[in-house]
Amino acid sequence: MIKQALFVRLEAKPGKEQAVADFLAVGLVMAAQEATTPIWFALKLSPTTFGIFDAFASDEDRQTHLTGSIANALMAHADEMLASPPSIESIDVLGMKNQLE
Repeated sequence: MIKQALFVRLEAKPGKEQAVADFLAVGLVMAAQEATTPIWFALKLSPTTFGIFDAFASDEDRQTHLTGSIANALMAHADEMLASPPSIESIDVLGMKNQLE
């Protein structure tokens, strides 16, 4: 059961919008390799604003993700791609519906 989540807001530097989109495409590949990250979305909120929403069964899984490969790669490239540090919000999931295609 999904109980915890994260929402990460990413604001691209001018001219770095494609770099952020490309990073998120690679992030999807990395997220697919994380057994404790069952839900992961890359989002485009505006031409310069992007986001990541991911969800977890426990806070332990969420903390593992926060110290994992995606987070490390994001922080390694944040200065070159982002206008400001990522905004990371921890979320408690009160309910969800997941219906396959």
